[in-house]
Amino acid sequence: MKRPCFPKCRLTRIMGWLQLVLGGLVIIVSVSSLFRFYSAGFFLHNEDICKHFYAVIPENKVVDEGFDIIALSDRIAEVLNKMDNLQEKLELAVLQMEKKNEPLDKTNITILEHKKYLEQEVIRPLYNAHIALRQIRLPKLEGLRNSTLKENPLINTFVNEEIRKYITPKDNRVGKINIYGTEKVLNTIGHSCVLSKSELEKYMDYDIGSYCNDDWNLAQKLMLNGCDPLPRRRCLTRASKVYQKPYPINESLWQIPDDRNVRWGNYHCRNFQCLSSKNPKRGYSKCAGCFEMEKEKLKWVTNSSLPVDILISDVLAIKPGEIRIGLDFGVSTGSFAARMREKNVTIITTALNLGAPFNEMIALRGLIPLYLTLNQRLPFFDNTMDLIHTSGFLDGWIDLLLVDFILFDWDRVLRPGGMLWIDRFFCKRKDLDDFMYMFLQFRYKKHKWAVSPKSKDEVYFSALLEKPPRAI
Repeated sequence: MKRPCFPKCRLTRIMGWLQLVLGGLVIIVSVSSLFRFYSAGFFLHNEDICKHFYAVIPENKVVDEGFDIIALSDRIAEVLNKMDNLQEKLELAVLQMEKKNEPLDKTNITILEHKKYLEQEVIRPLYNAHIALRQIRLPKLEGLRNSTLKENPLINTFVNEEIRKYITPKDNRVGKINIYGTEKVLNTIGHSCVLSKSELEKYMDYDIGSYCNDDWNLAQKLMLNGCDPLPRRRCLTRASKVYQKPYPINESLWQIPDDRNVRWGNYHCRNFQCLSSKNPKRGYSKCAGCFEMEKEKLKWVTNSSLPVDILISDVLAIKPGEIRIGLDFGVSTGSFAARMREKNVTIITTALNLGAPFNEMIALRGLIPLYLTLNQRLPFFDNTMDLIHTSGFLDGWIDLLLVDFILFDWDRVLRPGGMLWIDRFFCKRKDLDDFMYMFLQFRYKKHKWAVSPKSKDEVYFSALLEKPPRAI
C-alpha cells in the first residue's frame, strides 16, 4: 500500500495560504503608499512641491548659479561695520582738534582749516557713501531648504529716505491678518514716478512735522505725468494767512468767494476778478467764463438755439426720482453740481487747477471737488452712480484707445439704468465716425442724440444714453 500524502499536502496548503496573505499585505501597503502620495499632490501639478523638491526657478527670475546671497549679505554687513568704526574715529579726531586751535608743525594751515577739510572732504563723502550702501535692500530669504528671493518693488530706485519709508510694506503689528485680509499694507505710487525721480524726490524733501512747501503745482505736474497716485507726506499743508469763514450754503452757490481764502502764489492772477474771460492774461484757457456767475447761471436751464444743448429738467423727467448721485467729469467751477443740488441731486465734480483755482472755487461754493486726472481709475465701486455728465474735457484731442479705457471705466461705475450725459463733445468732422463707434459699442439706449456744426471742420456732439441692465 502507498503511504498517504497528508503531511506534504498540508505543508503545500500552508505555504499557499502564506503567499496569499503576504501578497494581500503587499497590495494593502502599496495602495496606502499611493494614496499618501496622491494626498500630498505628487500626481497633480503643484508649483510649491516642484519648487520644494526640484528647486524650480520662476521664469521672471534671473539667478546666477554662483551667486551666494548669504555670503553677499555677510560681506556687506562687515563693510558697514568697518565704515561705522572709521567714521566714529574721524569724528572723534575732529572733536579733539576743536579743543586745540594751534598751527600744525609742518604746515601753514590751522587746525580749524584742517578740521573743515576733514568734514567736507572726508567725513561728508564717507557719510554719503555709508548711507547709500545702507539703503540697498537685498532680497529677503524665505523658506528653509530651497530659499526663494523676495524683493520690495522700487525700493532701490529712490534715494530719498521718506519715499523709501512710504513704499516699504508695513507688516501688521499683531502679526495676524488685518481686516482687509492681508498680512501687510503696501502703499502705492504711480509707476511713472520712476521717470520723474528728481521731481518726486524734491516733492518729498521736507522736515517731518513742519510746514510743507507751497508746491501743489509740482504735485499736479507729477500727477499729469503719470506719477499718480502720489505718496502721502508727513508735513502740514499751508493755508491762506487771512482765511475767512466761507459764505453760508444758501449764499455760496452763486456768489464769488472771498479772495482771501485762496493762496494765489502759483497763479497768474491774484484775485477772482482777474480771472474774467475778458482778461487775456488770466492764465488759463479751458472753461473761459467759468468764474463769471451771471453766465454760469444760464447753463442747462435756459433754451438755446443749438440742438446739442440738453436741459437738466429734461434729463430728470426721464427718470423721475431715480437720479440721486452722480459725477461731473470735466473742467468747471461746479456750476452743474450747483444746479443739480437745487434739484436735491448730489454731484461730485472732478477738477484740476489748470492755471486757476478750480478746486478752491468748487469747495468754497459748498460743493465737492474730486482732484483727479485722466490717468486714474475712478475711485468708486461698480454699479453705484446714477449719472455721469461730461463737458469740455473729452474733446477731439484725446487718443481713441484712452477714450476706450475711460468709457469702460464709466460703464463700470454706472448702475443699470444709469444715465451717461455727453455734453457738447467736439471733434474734427473726419474723426466723428471713430468717436461715434466708441459711444455706440456699449449698446446704451438713446434718449437724445444730436450733432451740430461748430465750425467748417469741427462738429459738436451731445447724447443722453441709458445703461442696459446686463443681468448675467
